[in-house]
Amino acid sequence: MGFTVSNQQQLLSKMATGNGHGENSPYFDGWKAYDSDPFHPTKNPHGVIQMGLAENQLCFDLIEEWVLKNPEASICTAAGVNQFKDIAIFQDYHGLPEFRNAVANFMGKTRGNQVTFDPDRIVMSGGATGAHEMIAFCLADPGDAFLVPVPYYPGFDRDLGWRTGVQLIPVACESSNSFKVTRAALEAAYEKAQKDNIRVKGLLITNPSNPLGTVLDRETLRSLVTFINEKKIHLVCDEIYAATVFSQPIFISIAEIIEEDIECDTNLVHIVYSLSKDMGFPGFRVGIVYSYNDAVVNCARKMSSFGLVSTQTQHLIASMLSDNEFVDRFIAQSAQKLKARHMRFTTELDQVGTSCLKSNGGLFVWMDLHKLLKEQTFEAEMALWRTIIHEVKLNVSPGSSFHCPEPGWFRVCFANMDDNTMEIALKRIRNFVQQDKEAVVPRKNNRFCQNNLRLSFKSRRMDDIMMSPCMMSPQSPLVRAMT
Repeated sequence: MGFTVSNQQQLLSKMATGNGHGENSPYFDGWKAYDSDPFHPTKNPHGVIQMGLAENQLCFDLIEEWVLKNPEASICTAAGVNQFKDIAIFQDYHGLPEFRNAVANFMGKTRGNQVTFDPDRIVMSGGATGAHEMIAFCLADPGDAFLVPVPYYPGFDRDLGWRTGVQLIPVACESSNSFKVTRAALEAAYEKAQKDNIRVKGLLITNPSNPLGTVLDRETLRSLVTFINEKKIHLVCDEIYAATVFSQPIFISIAEIIEEDIECDTNLVHIVYSLSKDMGFPGFRVGIVYSYNDAVVNCARKMSSFGLVSTQTQHLIASMLSDNEFVDRFIAQSAQKLKARHMRFTTELDQVGTSCLKSNGGLFVWMDLHKLLKEQTFEAEMALWRTIIHEVKLNVSPGSSFHCPEPGWFRVCFANMDDNTMEIALKRIRNFVQQDKEAVVPRKNNRFCQNNLRLSFKSRRMDDIMMSPCMMSPQSPLVRAMT
């Protein structure tokens, strides 16, 4: 006998029966589309290419080379098995000293050795997801809120709010100034929360930005520190893309700012870090909370019992990140490869008249497809996104899932695939965008009025995009939008 919805609601918790995880977001729907029809160069060449996963796979040759040269780093090899017992037995939640020392050293290197980090302030967690939830539990109570500049990573709604009951309040940012956060926008969001009787406990920023791929300049960072100091709220800085910056301007950590001559209560400043993006190790689930507040460090360390990094992983990471020669080489070559991939990707898009927000970091581009929208609405954005997913067979993420206030933006990841797959993806994009375009009469009061175009498929078939016998379905959202 099966359970009805009513039965489930009576027998299970509100968390179990609710949708606070946010799995129904288009961001996650794109992953499901990929999982059901994944691209493979020989087994499924017309499948969906995963461009919704921000993962750095460009330097695994260096990783594999190091592992082969250092077999003792793993307790599951003949060279390292003599340490198996010591690593496998109980360890407390502080983490292996050598692990915390190595991570602190790596964090300094990824920030240009401009600052140093105290290993005793490093608290480990199960990835950045666990780190964000941990810091939310430490700083806020259910119903409290964090201000977050938009657009922001869709997973933040889950990470900081699902189990904690914390709210996220968007801070308005616009494309007219490249989505830069301003003091005026912060004040407006804060004042609105006050009027709504919502207690603001902190400001959450991502630097480098996900999804923009941009970095915050020194003046902006100092302004943010001044703002949180005046309001007496916390500043949580997600810096998980620190080592992905590949060109000027350089990345500046909040750790560097608070060491300058600036009035700041450092007890209000906290950093979230991980090895998922900079090293390309999301499967290792290495997340870090680094706080300048002793009470937060103490509480977070106790909470880390619910999401520790395995000692086997700590042991391997400690060995790898303690190798300064390897780390320096990895950081340098990763930046070089990211720069080359970014340039190849943006140059190809530019050749077909598709622009991206100017960026110099991250594992993605913020692509502007507003010209392909029938109307400048989020409904039209979703129609275009469904076409890209189901017809063009690319999993890109729509801007609306990042809470972007303007339709037509898409995050496209470029570092999670090999060169051949990237070229196939670029060819699909190129063929899609190059379809015959039909000009639309410009309309007044439209921010895109001078370039408002829509696609017309009257002379070419969508199967040109896929290089396969499969034509675009008559039920395609974009086809319906054109008729």
